[in-house]
Amino acid sequence: SWLWLHQCGFDPPHQSDTRTVYVANRFPEHGHYIPQRFADNRIISSKYTIWNFVPKNLFEQFRRIANFYFLIIFLVQLMIDTPTSPVTSGLPLFFVITVTAIKQGYEDWLRHKADNEVNGAPVFVVRSGSLVQTRSKNIRVGDIVRVAKDETFPADLVLLSSDRADGTCHITTASLDGETNLKTHFSVPETSVCQSVSQLEALHAVVECQQPEADLYRFVGRVTITQQGEEIVRPLGPENLLLRGARLKNTKEIFGVAVYTGMESKMALNYKCKSQKRSAVEKSMNSFLIIYLVILLSEAILSTILKYAWQSEDKWNEPFYNQKTEQERNSSPILQFISDFLAFLVLYNFIIPISLYVTVEMQKFLGSFFIGWDMDLYHEESNQKAQVNTSDLNEELGQVEYLFTDKTGTLTENEMQFRECSINGIKYREMNGKLVPEGMTGDSPSGSSPQLVIHINNHVKSVPFFHRVSVQITEELLFLKAVSLCHTVQISYNKSESWLGGDPFSHTNSFSFSHMEYYASSPDEKALVEGTKRIGVAFTGCSGDTMEINTFGKSEKYKLLHVLEFDPNRRRMSVILQTPSGGKVIFTKGAESAVLPFATTGEIEKTRLHVDEFALKGLRTLVVACRHFSPEEYIAVNKRLTFARTALQRREEKLQQAFAYIENNLHVLGATGVEDKLQDKVPETIEVLRLAGIKVWVLTGDKHETAVSVSLSCGHFHRTMNILELLQQRSDNECAEQLRRLARRIKEDHVIQHGLVVDGASLSLALREHEKLFMEVCKSCSAVLCCRMAPLQKAKVVRLLKTSPEKPITLAVGDGANDVSMIQEAHVGIGIMGKEGRQAVRNSDYAIARFKFLAKLLLVHGHFYYIRIATLVQYFFYKNVCFITPQFLYQFFCLFSQQTLYDSVYLTLYNICFTSLPILVYSLFEQLVHPDILQAKPGLYRDISKNSLLSFWTFLYWTALGFTHAFAFFFGSYLLMGEDTSLMSNGQMFGNWTFGTLVFTVMVITVTLKLALETQFWTWMNHFVTWGSIAFYFIFSLFYGGIIWPFLHTQDMYFVFVQLLSCGSAWFAIVIIVLTCLFPEVMKKVLYRHLCPTSTQKSQVITSRKAVRFTVVNIRSMTDCCHCGNLLNNGIHFCNVLQSLREMLRVALGFVE
Repeated sequence: SWLWLHQCGFDPPHQSDTRTVYVANRFPEHGHYIPQRFADNRIISSKYTIWNFVPKNLFEQFRRIANFYFLIIFLVQLMIDTPTSPVTSGLPLFFVITVTAIKQGYEDWLRHKADNEVNGAPVFVVRSGSLVQTRSKNIRVGDIVRVAKDETFPADLVLLSSDRADGTCHITTASLDGETNLKTHFSVPETSVCQSVSQLEALHAVVECQQPEADLYRFVGRVTITQQGEEIVRPLGPENLLLRGARLKNTKEIFGVAVYTGMESKMALNYKCKSQKRSAVEKSMNSFLIIYLVILLSEAILSTILKYAWQSEDKWNEPFYNQKTEQERNSSPILQFISDFLAFLVLYNFIIPISLYVTVEMQKFLGSFFIGWDMDLYHEESNQKAQVNTSDLNEELGQVEYLFTDKTGTLTENEMQFRECSINGIKYREMNGKLVPEGMTGDSPSGSSPQLVIHINNHVKSVPFFHRVSVQITEELLFLKAVSLCHTVQISYNKSESWLGGDPFSHTNSFSFSHMEYYASSPDEKALVEGTKRIGVAFTGCSGDTMEINTFGKSEKYKLLHVLEFDPNRRRMSVILQTPSGGKVIFTKGAESAVLPFATTGEIEKTRLHVDEFALKGLRTLVVACRHFSPEEYIAVNKRLTFARTALQRREEKLQQAFAYIENNLHVLGATGVEDKLQDKVPETIEVLRLAGIKVWVLTGDKHETAVSVSLSCGHFHRTMNILELLQQRSDNECAEQLRRLARRIKEDHVIQHGLVVDGASLSLALREHEKLFMEVCKSCSAVLCCRMAPLQKAKVVRLLKTSPEKPITLAVGDGANDVSMIQEAHVGIGIMGKEGRQAVRNSDYAIARFKFLAKLLLVHGHFYYIRIATLVQYFFYKNVCFITPQFLYQFFCLFSQQTLYDSVYLTLYNICFTSLPILVYSLFEQLVHPDILQAKPGLYRDISKNSLLSFWTFLYWTALGFTHAFAFFFGSYLLMGEDTSLMSNGQMFGNWTFGTLVFTVMVITVTLKLALETQFWTWMNHFVTWGSIAFYFIFSLFYGGIIWPFLHTQDMYFVFVQLLSCGSAWFAIVIIVLTCLFPEVMKKVLYRHLCPTSTQKSQVITSRKAVRFTVVNIRSMTDCCHCGNLLNNGIHFCNVLQSLREMLRVALGFVE
């Protein structure tokens, strides 16, 4: 159904571009109307039902190539006569499928449980003239729903009325986008008066709107109200739509009509499948599987050919003790060849480790908890822990080569403070609630300068008025009023809510402004409004279409006529107001590049110069402008806006045209400079990442002066760096020429580190036709700063690096909705739990509270995850080569008769029980180096970069080691026991099962001890599973072979293991073979560690010495007064002497660590 399509990013199909909703489901009375069919209000986040779980889950699991491969092997064993029982393939496959199905079924059961809670929640709807309680899932499109304070909206509702006279309500959308500020939503005047059930029942209205779409911030519609035979049409936009999942605040109750329900609500349409990210380890694992599949096929083909080559002699083709049947003699040679090939394929199929997948999944799932448990990644102030949204990419944290970061809210706190401004060409700074012109101090005598010093003291204003500065005062007041009115800030009052629904401005006479708290979706807006409030122009409230400000103690009310909302393309927002005197004015604020080109009067050049100066100080800048409308101009403006807002088709395009017409011929009032301080330890974190070999790119929407200043202050750019610029390029040729110049400069300056600054416009040109040249320049730079970036441009830059020939691993980190595309594009996406909502966190792979936590996340957790899973993957292949190669060698000694070397139970349990737990525990707890050392020496991160532990040569080494050990197992057992088969005291001979059991015993012990040699960090769990696995094998074998089990058809292993262990020669063989296999490994490790140690091994020595010194100090302190203390001290002295001799010997040999 379309449900699954839209969950993966597709909107549901509809026959029409619009939908018509009849309020209260009052359909037309003529008989030709056919109601549209809409989805019910059930939310379905689960994947399965009780009926489709088994087939659907099996289908999904067998899409995995390894699972499908083992299914084919299992079916082959059922269909033809194979040397091993179908149980040997079927049981491991059943185990893997069952474990995965249980895990996925449990997760889906939790989703069903959550869905039932949501769908069964009680709601109130207006039906048949009364308020009826029903369940959420029973709401239909067109129903009028009542929602009370602090309740969540059960569907997407168009607001009809509230308990407020103006029909407004306040909501929070924290569960949708993470923004906790109060947002005001509006009803149309004709429905806002319907505050009772009887009035709503009498309402005749029709809502026409667009079909469902996922964009939370877009809604196009109109409502037609019929009153006394007359139809009134009102536009509907996002400000009229209450989204499912949002919560009602500061409003007693509201009534709304459901327009989108269930899986068609905007919240549900945002349940989209993220693009599947695959780690480099997983890709390597798949490559290795293909190589092993080739080895398997080669062994099967070779065995089949050798069988027929051997049988070409009559004495071996049909020996007297194994005569063929008539059917076998008459069977087709081709079919017989295929049958033999399949039989060998089944015999050797365990070289492909089916349990590898389930072990890797368990390791990733369980290992991901360590990030959330790490208290070093816990931010106490915000009470936020690190969180893992996907465990599939844990090891990728240890492979990052390029880090792309946003600036605002990621490197900075996103806590804005108003610092400076420019008004009418004069710069001011705020000092202690005063607006002080440049060159003056805040305590200057008011009459000592012709310039204006504005300050506020207990909300009483005292301004020295000089005739020649009266114009400047007027401009300053207009500027402050513009900043106080041009915004979408909401206010919360710290007092009882008894005034709600009454006079919204009654607070102005009852308590001071200190009780007001501003809420804004943008920290910049909040900082500006708070700044003007400190200076003396305070925004004190908004009721319906009336905004109030308090100007130095005097209250002024403005009528809000229109809001021209901010959007990323225009990069500005405006409000059209009616002043107390009746005039019409538009106040506009935005980026200087989005406002100054549309200004015709005012101090344009001085303001531009001041904006650049603010930016060089690292301040965030906005330009403020205004325009006064004549009555005729306003009529034209109002007409254009109304037409655009009521359009159902191409509304956005028409609105953009109207906005461009209105926001023109502006008068520049000034500019603001807001400071956003750096987060704690950002410079240190960037430096640590650079030492780890990670190149840091900053991608920001700020102007380049601001971005460069912040880059210098946070250590992204060094003062000694040669800063190269690719800015304001206007053509392809100009851009290409500049790139060539930069490339020449980089080649000429061999020693100097380079940093590159590029803006969004130049980047577009560079990516269009000069990608290769641009990438050469970027890769030669130590740091890159991209400014004036649009969200999609950020994603394009990440994609450009990601798809370059070197295929580096990329990581993107950001905190806002504009970073989501970059986060989803990178190999690893990290969201910062900041103040710009939770979109980045929701769409990320990992989430942390502060940028500084990246250091430990990558250098420690990333390092651990990578070395653990790299060893896990290669160890699995190694132990399966050890397992199956003796089976292959055994065929040379049994005329390729497909006789199995091991018992079927051993074949089945080898990967499931005997060797599975040690590697799982290793992959959860292994630490090559102490975490403190990893953070102190970030260069260790380079040792594991570029997937070095899973390189082809490392893989080849583990594979060759597996074959070597397998040969040692088989031929060692053959040489020690094969020639003398009557080694038992009673003269009884050993058979093939005893020989196979000896090989298997040696193998289990060797592969387990091999992992013990690889283990650097021992815990009690490592000891328990390592020695416990070996003990379990012996105990299981004794019970399995020592008892006659009635449910087994045959029991070839009866008393075999007991007889084997009763033979001293067998114990001798086990010890000799295990030592033969592992002694070279020990010697190799000792020689490599002492002759050519890696930096990681050197760090291990440092850690070990520290631990030894600590232990020695403690032992000495505990044993000073004992005789045994003297013995210990003597022992320690002897060890020190040996250590000195070893160092002298190494120096003499010319080896320096």
